Amino acid sequence: MSVMAMDQQTATVKGTNSMEINTHTSQGYSNELATLKGKLILMGRLVETQVAYALHALMTQNHKHAAEVLVLDQKVNALEVSLDSLCVDVIACRQPVASDLRFLIVAIKIVTDLERIGDEAGKMARHVVGLSRKSGKGTFEGELDTEFRQLGEQVQTMLGDALDAFERLDVEQAKVVSLSDLAVDQEFERLSRCLFLHMTEDSRNIRHGFNTMRHARSLERIGDHAKNLCEYVVYLVEGRDVRHTKFGVKV
Repeated sequence: MSVMAMDQQTATVKGTNSMEINTHTSQGYSNELATLKGKLILMGRLVETQVAYALHALMTQNHKHAAEVLVLDQKVNALEVSLDSLCVDVIACRQPVASDLRFLIVAIKIVTDLERIGDEAGKMARHVVGLSRKSGKGTFEGELDTEFRQLGEQVQTMLGDALDAFERLDVEQAKVVSLSDLAVDQEFERLSRCLFLHMTEDSRNIRHGFNTMRHARSLERIGDHAKNLCEYVVYLVEGRDVRHTKFGVKV
C-alpha cells in the first residue's frame, strides 16, 4: 500500500485529527524534497566555483585559487554523502511515485556528475600546487593560450547554463546547452592538434604539452557531465530518456 493510500485510510478511520496528521506528513515530505533540491543547487554552484578557480589557477599560476579548489572539494564530497543518504531515506520512508520518483532518480545521478566535475577541477588544481613545489613550467603561450582559454570559457558557460536549466527546470534551455557540447568537442580537437604540433616542433615542449592535454581532457569531460545534467532535466520534466539519442528529438 502506498504512503498516500495509507494516509487516506487512516484519515477515514480517525477523522479530523488524522487529516491534520496527514497534512503535517505531506508538508514534511514537501520540505524534504525542497531541502534536497536546495542542496543539489548548492553543490552545483560549489562545483561551478571549483572549475572557475581551477582554470584561473592554471592560466595565472594562482596558488591561492588552486588551494581553494581543494578546500571546496571537501565540501562537495560532504554534500555528495549527505545527498545520497537523503535520497535513500526519502525513497525508503516515503515510497515516492511518478514525478517525485523521477526527481529522486535524477538527484542521485546529478550528485554523481557534479562530484566528478569537482574531481576534474581538483586534478587541475593539484597540478598547480605541484608546480609551486617543483618550479615547473606552467604558463601558456601564444596560440595555445588562446585555444585553451576558449575551451575553458566554453565549458564554464555550458556548466553554468546547465545548472540554470536544472534550477528552473527549463527544458528548452537544457536542449540548447546540450547541443553546445558539439562546439566544446570541436574546440578540444582543435587544441589537440595545436598541442601535437607544439610537441613535435621541439621535444622540450613534450612534458608541458602532455600536461596541457590532460587539462584539456578534463575540460572536455566537464562538458560531457554538463550535457548529462541537461538530459536529466528533460527526463525530469517530460519523462523522456534522451541519452544516446539525437537530443531534442522524440523517440
